[in-house]
Amino acid sequence: MTNTDESNEIEEPAAAADGLAPARPRGMFAKALERGQRAKFTEPVPATAREQVQYLLGKVKGGTRALAKRLGVSQRTVQRYAKGTITTPRADTREAMAEDTADQWQPEVRAAVRTQAATAGLVIHIKCEFGFSSSRKGATDDPRVRILRERVSGAAAAEILAAQESGADESDLHELVAAALAESYFTLGGTRADGLQVTLRDVWYCDFVFD
Repeated sequence: MTNTDESNEIEEPAAAADGLAPARPRGMFAKALERGQRAKFTEPVPATAREQVQYLLGKVKGGTRALAKRLGVSQRTVQRYAKGTITTPRADTREAMAEDTADQWQPEVRAAVRTQAATAGLVIHIKCEFGFSSSRKGATDDPRVRILRERVSGAAAAEILAAQESGADESDLHELVAAALAESYFTLGGTRADGLQVTLRDVWYCDFVFD
C-alpha cells in the first residue's frame, strides 16, 4: 500500500553547487548579546517549520530558491515546508531556520532596544578571571575570579553593539567588554587606577541585560 502522508516526506539536501558557505559560529559574547535583545521581543518568534519558512520568504530576496541556498536544502523542500507537507526538519535545518527567523524578528523592537542601550547603557553580568596590568611603574595586580553585575556607559554599549553588528569576532568583543568593565567598575570612569588595563580570561558565563 502506498503511503500518501506527505508529512513523512524526507528533506532533500541542496545540490553541492547551490550551497552557501556556512555562517561563522557565534561565540559566547555574540550569543549573549543576541539573547539579551531577543528577551525584549513583545511577540513570540514563529515556532513551527511552516511558520518560520513563510516568514523568511517574506524577508529573503529571491524566493524559495534563495532561501533553499541559505538553509542548505533543495528548493522543493522549502516549497514543501511552506505548504506544511514536511513538518519535521533535520536537526541542522531546524536550528538554521529558528536562528534565521529570530535574527530577523521584530526589527523595530531590536532597533529601539539598541538605541536605548547606546543612550543609557546596558548591564553586563559576568563570571570570569580578570587579568590586570598597569602603565604605572611597579604596579601589578594578580588575576582573580570575580562575579560582576555592572552597568556600563551608553558609549561603551554602543561600541559593543556596533562591533556585533559588523560581525566582529569573539576576541574583539572580549576586548570591548573588558574595556567597558574597566571604565565603569575598575577605574570608576577614570577617577582611579589610572592606566589600568583589564583582560578577560576563562569566562564561565556572560549575559547582557537591556532596559
